[in-house]
Amino acid sequence: MSHVLTMEDWGKQEIHDLLHKAQCFADNPEKYPFQRLYAANLFFEPSTRTKISFEAAERNLGLDLLHFEADTSSVKKGESLYDTVKTLESIGADVIVIRHGKERYFDELRDHIHIPIINGGDGCGHHPTQSFLDLLTIKQEFGMFENIKVVIAGDIFHSRVARSNMEVLERLGADVYVSGPKEWMNEEMLPRYVPMDEAVELADVMMMLRIQHERHAVKMVAGPEKYHERYGLNEEKASRMKKNSIIMHPAPINRNVELADALVESPRSRIFKQMKNGVFVRMAVLWDVLEKYKGPLWKR
Repeated sequence: MSHVLTMEDWGKQEIHDLLHKAQCFADNPEKYPFQRLYAANLFFEPSTRTKISFEAAERNLGLDLLHFEADTSSVKKGESLYDTVKTLESIGADVIVIRHGKERYFDELRDHIHIPIINGGDGCGHHPTQSFLDLLTIKQEFGMFENIKVVIAGDIFHSRVARSNMEVLERLGADVYVSGPKEWMNEEMLPRYVPMDEAVELADVMMMLRIQHERHAVKMVAGPEKYHERYGLNEEKASRMKKNSIIMHPAPINRNVELADALVESPRSRIFKQMKNGVFVRMAVLWDVLEKYKGPLWKR
């Protein structure tokens, strides 16, 4: 039989033979013809860099990918996130990467899913692998974090990148400041506030953020040009930065809004280096969680 189309095509003995074969696989996983590890990437929000760099990292480590597309999955039929993840775990995923619009979606999963979950971004909450790649980029540049002055500028309140980075950078010894529209900051962020004109002269690292229009209940009042003039990093402001300071951005970039087009690939920019580091960081994260879960997989 070369097709599996309906059960009506299968005779009784063929069915029993196939069930016996399936049970042999269930009982003897160590005797599979090929030892494989499977990763599933569940992205419920748009992504280019995070999704594709996870795929590159997974393939670099020899993982096989279980293909998932939210728009063509049972999510469209009303299946919950929990049931979707539990299904992939049952089918054989060894690690799952999830990006979801709900903040802290993982709270309902962590005590019930028995394979590693890697957060690829949760709403306005957290983005740990972005923080890791940002940390790697800063460490490559300065060799340390202590007393490095980092200014995170832009749509702070709606940024999971800002939330993840502020905490970890301060914990590692950096001095963290914020800049941008004050109405996009909460009370906890305001003590760190510096105006952009001061920020550019203060910063060793200028970390620019895009305006997350998709998370705003009310559209931006000022147009792109006015925003760029008031809160963006243009060439004139960049000319006043310290000699060895750098520009970072998690991307996607709104050119000539938060960052001048001419600065995206300027000598100060580390934006594309961040993207490159994203693959290495995600390889390390996958390696770490899978070794903790499965043992020394790549030392066999």
